[in-house]
Amino acid sequence: MPFVYMVECADGSLYTGWAVDVRQRVAAHNAGRGGRYTRMHRPVKLVYVEECDSRAAAMKREAAIKTWPRAKKLKLTQRRPVRVKRKT
Repeated sequence: MPFVYMVECADGSLYTGWAVDVRQRVAAHNAGRGGRYTRMHRPVKLVYVEECDSRAAAMKREAAIKTWPRAKKLKLTQRRPVRVKRKT
């Protein structure tokens, strides 16, 4: 299942992305192999995860969240706890 996730960077900025394995993706961001933006703003901390029905849905949701103002993104991160299902 694909997920939309949000991480908080070391400078307090927020980065939104999508991934099938969120833990692996966050580890890649922290290792400098993630997105170009997070490479310059490490370390990152996972603050939001949302499961999506498909890859296309995850990409669409990511694009929508990226257009939101910071205040709306922060409100989303406070709405529910961060839980990532383990692969079975």
